[in-house]
Amino acid sequence: MKKIILAAVLFIATSAAVQAQFLQVGVKAGVNFASQTGDAYMQDVAFDKDGITSFHAGLVAELKLLDRFSVQPELLYSTQGATYKNAINEFKNELGYISIPVMAKFYLTDSFSLEVGPQASFLVSERNEFDVKDAETFEFGLNAGLGFKITKNFFIQGRYGLGLTEASKNADVKNSTVQLSAGFLF
Repeated sequence: MKKIILAAVLFIATSAAVQAQFLQVGVKAGVNFASQTGDAYMQDVAFDKDGITSFHAGLVAELKLLDRFSVQPELLYSTQGATYKNAINEFKNELGYISIPVMAKFYLTDSFSLEVGPQASFLVSERNEFDVKDAETFEFGLNAGLGFKITKNFFIQGRYGLGLTEASKNADVKNSTVQLSAGFLF
């Protein structure tokens, strides 16, 4: 009986060690430099757009599938949008999303990775300085970027995200975001 219990404990310990090398979970946060591409007209008046600086934060996991290839799904809260202005008015439109990027990570060295993948985003808040709630509730986009593992657990990332679907019901604009992140994997 003692041998069976010992074998079970060794099996569980080995499985946990293998799983720890296969999957790491953690947190990340950073700054967004967001803007919107396309033409912005409101009541047939053209507006110029400027970017806004905002943030993102959330959970991250890395599943190591091969020696130099991993998949990194994330669950983030991310704010995006733009500042609109013309000769008379200026206002800020800030959109809060729950974003789910799934990045394929190709390790060029043990620490440096190239990342690319799709992202689905769901609108959860819309703050603007005018009385119009016209943001689309779903956005699909593509991301590409670079990652660097400073240590086994601490990493930094730079990423560009381009929305492929329109961000507004009333304007032909799409989100465009540069993200700089730092994170920690447990």
